Amino acid sequence: MLIIGIAGGTGSGKTTVVQQIIEELPVDEVCIISQDSYYKDTTHLSFDQRVKINFDHPQAIDFDLLVNHLKELKKGNSFEQPVYSFVDHNRTGETVTTHPRKVVIVEGILILTHPDIRELFDIKIFVHADSDERLIRRLKRDIAERGRDLEEVLSRYQTTLKPMHQQFIEPTKEFADIIIPTNRYNTVAVNLIRSIINQKLTKTES
Repeated sequence: MLIIGIAGGTGSGKTTVVQQIIEELPVDEVCIISQDSYYKDTTHLSFDQRVKINFDHPQAIDFDLLVNHLKELKKGNSFEQPVYSFVDHNRTGETVTTHPRKVVIVEGILILTHPDIRELFDIKIFVHADSDERLIRRLKRDIAERGRDLEEVLSRYQTTLKPMHQQFIEPTKEFADIIIPTNRYNTVAVNLIRSIINQKLTKTES
């Protein structure tokens, strides 16, 4: 099993990079786990209280659960991955059964901030994008997919996203084995990662 961690700021293009990496891999050999599924359960809080949570701080993530789930996969066991709602700012109570695969990709803005999770990654990738580009992508996504309005997204970016990025996310570049700039389609980096994955899969099968 090859476990790959893909980090980077909000709106940096992590999802695009994941898709580019896996598009030539057999579907039944890849498992994708999103850090977003591991926001802590906030059922005990009111909606107004949940809205005020700093979701870009490492304390918002249930890293213990994520570590346990990754260890279960390494043992060859399946687990129930939580489902998170960005509209309700809480877990839905539903889960998705996640099975062990030859390639496991974990993606999220904060996944390289936690030492126990970093140790589980065979390859650590940081996706870099210009801050203006990240803001534009975040605006489009949050308004279209998460029910936010323009003022809310801009306010959150200025008060939370930008300072959290500078404090927690940007420094994790130093842990990355590969840094991918996404201001263009970076064929060299993506092909390098695909090559490493294919070598691992071939070695596993032989």
